[in-house]
Amino acid sequence: MNRRGTDSVKWDLATDAEVLPMWVADMDFKTASEITEAILKKVSHGVFGYGLTPSDFFDTIIDWWKEIHHFKIKKDWILPGPGMIPTLSAILRTFVKSGENIIIQPPVYNHFYDFVENCGFTMVENNLIYQNGNYHIDFDDLELKASDPKSKFLLLCNPHNPVGKVWQRNEMERIAEICSKHKVMVVSDEIHADLVFEDHEHIPFVSIAEYYDLESVTCGSPCKTFNLAGLPISYVISENEEILNKIHRTFEIQETSYPNPIAATALIAAYKSGKEWMEELKIYLYQNYQYLLEFVKNNLPEIKVIPLEATYLVWLDCHSLNKTSEELSKILLEEEKLWVNPGTMYGAAGEGFLRINIGCPREVLSEGLNRLKSAFVKIKNTN
Repeated sequence: MNRRGTDSVKWDLATDAEVLPMWVADMDFKTASEITEAILKKVSHGVFGYGLTPSDFFDTIIDWWKEIHHFKIKKDWILPGPGMIPTLSAILRTFVKSGENIIIQPPVYNHFYDFVENCGFTMVENNLIYQNGNYHIDFDDLELKASDPKSKFLLLCNPHNPVGKVWQRNEMERIAEICSKHKVMVVSDEIHADLVFEDHEHIPFVSIAEYYDLESVTCGSPCKTFNLAGLPISYVISENEEILNKIHRTFEIQETSYPNPIAATALIAAYKSGKEWMEELKIYLYQNYQYLLEFVKNNLPEIKVIPLEATYLVWLDCHSLNKTSEELSKILLEEEKLWVNPGTMYGAAGEGFLRINIGCPREVLSEGLNRLKSAFVKIKNTN
């Protein structure tokens, strides 16, 4: 795919045509043909008036979650949303008051920081524990942070971006136990839920929360799975009708209570007909990950690759190079024309790490890894 000149954030934001972008979470694959065909059929009607949310919108979400995530949800548990970022922002604005704390678990999706800052709330960091090349939740610290009466909200990234971690059932239960005890509401961002690899299982937080005295919402979207970031759409899942009504009211105040009709069409087609495409994608992505592992082992043995359990975003431990994340990303961009994300984009806990996007053809991945190697060899020789 040649995406240059298509007003792509990923490919056209850099003015230098030699830059290879492997940063933002956007894949270089065409979406499933069934989705494109459904969109073409929708737009061929030629009238783009105000639209209702299709009844199939709810049915396909219910069927998808039952088949893919083995959890049965009901229609009245689902609230359509305008995309994951505005949905999470609306939830924060609905339930958090000035002076109250929002707990996040760095290194974590950079927009979590943006939400908190833009809304004027207080952020409390429950840093993940990095130990023996893997990540774990610091439950003692979470208990401490949650016990503060000002802490009202936990933003959970499930699966976790950028570290590619799939949280286990016992970990989710411990989160629910702590947050229930201290009356902390949990909002689970599960936009990467479908892209979980073999030997791992996504556990929807809503499937855990139902057994606890706990306010929570689970947020989903097909946008990462089917490469639909330019057609933002989302949905909120909760058994609590009052919670959904309050969020809907915020959507109304923001004039975002109706999903884009084209995006809704894409969601329905994705969930009705996209499973085979998704399974093929996951195979290819995991092969890309295996290719990266072998390349690093043979060419950059001093770099540690954090195990990838989900997503197409690989987290690289580069501490051995004795450079900051910002320094490394700057060297890569300026000297090798490779654009990756510095770990500190995801909080101070990301220092010494880089995030690289492997959602691309293998030829592109190979080129990117060779540029990475070239830069790192030069750094080692100058240290």
